[in-house]
Amino acid sequence: MPTSRFACFMIALSATTMPAVAATVDLVRVDKSERRLELLSADKVVRSYAMALGASPVGHKREEGDERTPEGRYVLDWRNPGSGYYRSIHISYPNAHDVAAAKRAGVDPGGMIMIHGQPNGYGWWSWLLQMFDWTNGCIAVTDKDMAEIWQMVEDGTPIEINP
Repeated sequence: MPTSRFACFMIALSATTMPAVAATVDLVRVDKSERRLELLSADKVVRSYAMALGASPVGHKREEGDERTPEGRYVLDWRNPGSGYYRSIHISYPNAHDVAAAKRAGVDPGGMIMIHGQPNGYGWWSWLLQMFDWTNGCIAVTDKDMAEIWQMVEDGTPIEINP
C-alpha cells in the first residue's frame, strides 16, 4: 500500500526531532592541548565538548595551588549538585602515585579537581569564560554541556586526561 507524501514527511520529521538514545559512557577522555572532553562508548566518541582548564595548563598537577589540571587515568567517583559551580563531578586526583610524588617533593598534592559548569549565576558568561583557561585545575564546560555530561556519565566511570 503506497504511503502518502504527508505521512513520509511526518516519519522523516519525527526521526530528526526525536532525541537519540543515550549510549552507555564507559570512558571520559580529555585532550588538554586540544581543549576537548569526549564521552566514549565501546571506543566510539558519542559526545565531544570544548573545555577550559586550570590557569597554568601545561604539565601534570604536582601540588596545591599550581593551577594545573592533572594528567593520567583517574575515576569520576562522586558528584556535587550543590557546588559553587553549575554541578560538579569529582576526579579521583590525587591517586597513590600523586601522593607519593608530592611527599618526595615535600608539597601538598592538592585535590578537589572536578569537571564542572560555570560559576553559579554566571552561566550566561560562558561565551567569554570558555575562551581562556580560568580554573584552579578543574575542567570547565558550559552549563548546557555540564547538564548533558551529568546525565550521561555515571559515578565510577574512568577518565583519561592526556597532555
